[in-house]
Amino acid sequence: MDIVEQRLHAAGLVLPPPIVPAGNYAPFTRSGNQLFIAGQLCYGPDGQVASQHIGQVGVDVSVENATIAARCCALNILAQAKLALGSLERIEQCLRLFGCVNAASPFPSVSLVMNGASDLLVLALGDKGRHARMTIGCLLPRNAAAEVEAIFDVR
Repeated sequence: MDIVEQRLHAAGLVLPPPIVPAGNYAPFTRSGNQLFIAGQLCYGPDGQVASQHIGQVGVDVSVENATIAARCCALNILAQAKLALGSLERIEQCLRLFGCVNAASPFPSVSLVMNGASDLLVLALGDKGRHARMTIGCLLPRNAAAEVEAIFDVR
């Protein structure tokens, strides 16, 4: 178990199995030292979106549960990165996250929800987890509360 996974374990978290794409796309691609992780929904360790993470934030899903959903997305991002790299120790820096929140309109707190993903990456990667970020509200596949994609600098 590498240092990143030890940090997660100390926080009571484990990497889930990487999710197989539901469509005709790759879960990750690499170009030079950049690793692009496709959008990851808030699947739990059982490969399902938990009932408390289904629906529109602000209507069906609380901000607290949506923040946990965004954290699940980040765990799935790390699971894909480990599959791509063999070890999370090869991550030099998280460059950017792009988050989508299934939010009722108007819902001005999408950035608060996205903090779940940002905080998880900083917990797991330390300063290497600090990143640029954008978050929007939109409709999402499977009516999930959150979806997040990432770009990493890797070796």
